[in-house]
Amino acid sequence: MNHFDSSIVTFLNGFAHRSWAFDTFMYMLSDNTLLKGGVIVALIWWAWFRPGINTRENRVCLLCGIAACLLSVLVARSLANLLPFHERPMSIAALHFQPPYGHSDENLINWSAFPSDHAAVFFALATSIFFAWRPAGVVAFAHVFLFICMPRIYLGYHAPTDILAGAAIGIGIASLALLKPAREWIGRLTFPWLEYSPGSFYACFFILTLQIVTIFQSMRSIAHFLYLLVRPH
Repeated sequence: MNHFDSSIVTFLNGFAHRSWAFDTFMYMLSDNTLLKGGVIVALIWWAWFRPGINTRENRVCLLCGIAACLLSVLVARSLANLLPFHERPMSIAALHFQPPYGHSDENLINWSAFPSDHAAVFFALATSIFFAWRPAGVVAFAHVFLFICMPRIYLGYHAPTDILAGAAIGIGIASLALLKPAREWIGRLTFPWLEYSPGSFYACFFILTLQIVTIFQSMRSIAHFLYLLVRPH
C-alpha cells in the first residue's frame, strides 16, 4: 500500500476501538441501505417533482445519472475482477489494523477493494443531482463523502485511492452521460414513454430506484442464480 493510503488509514484507525457506540454507528452506516442509498434516492425523487423552470431538462439529467450509475457499477466491478487483486486495509498485516468494535469481514474478504463500486454508483448519482438541482447536489456530494465513503475507509473496507478511483469512474461516466448528445438520446427514449404511459413508467422508475437503494443486491442475486443455472456442471 502506498504512503498516501497507509497514512490516512493509520490516522483514522487511531480512533478505532475507543468507543463501542461510535464504532457500531460506523458499521450501521456502512450496512444500512436507508441511510446510504435511501437518502440519495429521496433527493432524486425530490428533484424530479420539484416545481420550476426547465423541468424536462432537469429530469433528463436525473435519468442520465441513473444510466451512468448502472454503467459505473459495471465498469467498477469489471475492473475489480480484471485488475490484480487489491486487499482491503483491514486484511493487510503490515498496517497493524485495529478492528473497530463489531468487526466483521466475512462478506468482503474475497472481493477486490479497487475500485470502490459504492463510490462509483453514488458519485455518479450525486453528479446528476447537482446538474438537475444544485443545492440538492451539494447535499448529495456531502452525504456520499461523509456517510457512505468515509465509514468504509474507517472500517478498513477501502483505502482512500479505492474511493478516489470509484469517484472518478462515477463522476467521469456521469459527465459524459450529461453531454448534449447523450441527454437528447435519453430524452427521446424515455419521455414518449412517460407521456404515453406514466403508470408503467413510474412503476419501472420505482423498481430501478429501489435497486439503487440496495446497491442492486436483488439483481446481483438473480444474475448469480442464472450463472449457476447455465454454467457447466
